[in-house]
Amino acid sequence: MSRVTITGLFDNPQDAADARRDIEAFGISHNDIGLLAHGSEYAARDTTSDSSDAASGAGTGAGIGTVLGGGAGLLTGLGIMAIPGVGPIVAAGWLAATLAGAAAGAVAGGATGGLIGAMTDSGVDENSAHVYAEGVRRGGTLLTVQVEEDQAARVEEIFLENGAVDAAARGEAYRTSGWTRYDPAAPAYTPEEIARERDLYGRGDTRI
Repeated sequence: MSRVTITGLFDNPQDAADARRDIEAFGISHNDIGLLAHGSEYAARDTTSDSSDAASGAGTGAGIGTVLGGGAGLLTGLGIMAIPGVGPIVAAGWLAATLAGAAAGAVAGGATGGLIGAMTDSGVDENSAHVYAEGVRRGGTLLTVQVEEDQAARVEEIFLENGAVDAAARGEAYRTSGWTRYDPAAPAYTPEEIARERDLYGRGDTRI
């Protein structure tokens, strides 16, 4: 049986944390879960300390400690990197290695290929990848899970139950304000702008 990748964007870090918890409870190994989150507050801390301790102590706003919770040590490859147009991000699990490799292969000035390429290479269609990248830029948290085909429907249900964003609907919402696609040359969002984005969409947005 072939494996597939299921991806979900969450506005609220707690929703992403709940989804990750439920996915692991379903029996999916933490090795098959990738995470990508905006890391502005996390980056401002002393990241020379143990990653799980630093994550647990992250300031309010980015919510990295919420997403990782007590399982930070279980997500391999936890790391922080700067992405043009986004600023600092936290990547964990298999997605961290994929993103690092894609970013290393991106030519100067084309770092969007690193972020978008990491997602498309893992099975996300390009249109959705641009929405997901923009969502992370605006403070969202991305979970992407590699599962057997017969497990995919349940993982999608878990995303739905925990408030994952409908990529098509969110893309339309972004486009109403003039957005077309993820732009690495765009200025990174400030913590205040991220807070406004979360207030704008909240839990009332259309879900998958």
